[in-house]
Amino acid sequence: MSGHSKWASIKHKKGAKDAKRGKLFSKLVKEITVVARDGGGDLDANASLRTAVQIARDANMPADNIERAIKKGTGELPGVTYEEATYEGYGPAGVAILIRVLTDNRNRSTAEIRHLFDKRGGSMAGPGAVSYLFQKKGFFSTSAAGLDEETIFSLVLEAGAEDFKEEGDVFEIYTSPADFETVKAALVEKGIPIIIGEITEIPTNEIPVTGEEARKVLGLLNALEDHDDVQNVYSNCDIPEEIINELE
Repeated sequence: MSGHSKWASIKHKKGAKDAKRGKLFSKLVKEITVVARDGGGDLDANASLRTAVQIARDANMPADNIERAIKKGTGELPGVTYEEATYEGYGPAGVAILIRVLTDNRNRSTAEIRHLFDKRGGSMAGPGAVSYLFQKKGFFSTSAAGLDEETIFSLVLEAGAEDFKEEGDVFEIYTSPADFETVKAALVEKGIPIIIGEITEIPTNEIPVTGEEARKVLGLLNALEDHDDVQNVYSNCDIPEEIINELE
C-alpha cells in the first residue's frame, strides 16, 4: 500500500474511537462552519461545503448538528470565529509532516503543537519547509470485492481521474481537486461504496520507516491528530502494515 493509503487507513481505524468521544464531530463542525463562512451555505453552489456535509453524514452526524454548523458559518447563528493555519515539521527518521489547523487562538495552537513535536522526537519547521513535498489531490478508496478492475478503471478515467491503483483489497483513485466531485458522482451513480473520499495532500516521495522508529512516528502523528484544533495531518512516512495493525 502507498504511504498515503497507510496513513488514511490509520485515520479510518481511529475514526470510530474519535466518534465515540465526540472528537470527530467537533472537527467536522469546525470544517462545516468555516467552509460555509467562506463559500456560503448553499450546498449546490459551494462544493467544499457539499463535501464536508457528506463526510459528516457518512460519520452519522445528526442533521440538526450539520444545519447549526452551517448557520454558524453564515452568521445566522452566533458562533466562534475560526482561523485556518498550516504547520510544517519533521518527525522521527526525518519524515515530513504537514498539519492543517482551525483555531480560535493561533498563539495557543502554535505553542501546543510545537510542544507535541518536541515531546515526541520531532521538530517544527518554517513555512515551505515540507509543503513542497506534497500535492493537493482528490483521493478515493473503494473496496475491490466483487468489482471488475477494468470496468472501474474505465469509469473513473472517463470521469476525469488522473491515476488508478489496485492496492490489496481496495482500489485507490486519484483526481485533481477540480475533478473530485465529478469522479465521486460517477462512483455513486454506479453504486460503488466509497470507503474514503477526500481532498488531501499526497506525498511526492515516501520515506520507509521500520521498527521502533515507525512506532515513534505513529505516536507523533496520532498525538497531532488528537489535538482539538487539528483538522488534518499528512505525512510521507511508509510504515509496515504489521506496525499499523498494532493500532487495532
